[in-house]
Amino acid sequence: MKKIAIFGATGMTGLCTVEAALKQGLEVRALMRDPSRMPEELRKQVEVITGDVLVKEDVDKVVEGRDAIVVTLGTRNDLAPTTIMSEGLRNILSSMEKNNVKIVSVCLSTFLFYDKPKVPAMFHGINDDHERMLHLLQAAESLDWIAVMPPHIAGTPSGDYSVEIGSSPGRAISKYDLGKFMIECLSKPDYYKQRCGLATKVPAP
Repeated sequence: MKKIAIFGATGMTGLCTVEAALKQGLEVRALMRDPSRMPEELRKQVEVITGDVLVKEDVDKVVEGRDAIVVTLGTRNDLAPTTIMSEGLRNILSSMEKNNVKIVSVCLSTFLFYDKPKVPAMFHGINDDHERMLHLLQAAESLDWIAVMPPHIAGTPSGDYSVEIGSSPGRAISKYDLGKFMIECLSKPDYYKQRCGLATKVPAP
């Protein structure tokens, strides 16, 4: 795997994912509505496509010729109900099928491990769209997808973390470790077609 594309590259998780990919020597192409949101030292190492994930032609330009795709789409701090992330993912998955790209990691949320009544009400709108995204992945039988479901994403330094399939191992993850995992899981078949929880290890008292 040499060439990847990242959607959502200018958000907190996206920037850390770009850094992790560059550290691994990967060629990174990214779709951005506003390239100025990416620091210049990163931007000059990335192939930037200016466009919108809701425009299929823009998505095709990014997916074509890539070995794998990373999706870290978000709404920044807007918790209102939305379909933008799932509509964007629908375009990405459709373009992957068309361009014969098989591997994708997608950042969702640990709330998808919860029974719905236990999800805090303020997050219901975002969680509903994350659920739509998960259903799109589960329906994409020809793709090797990884649903990455982090808990609270913290600005703490990188540290030891654990990964569990089908459940969450803890309450927080460093944004740097999340970015690293979004890249590393692409080449780990054990995680394909799985819902992966991850969390920083807490030292025993």
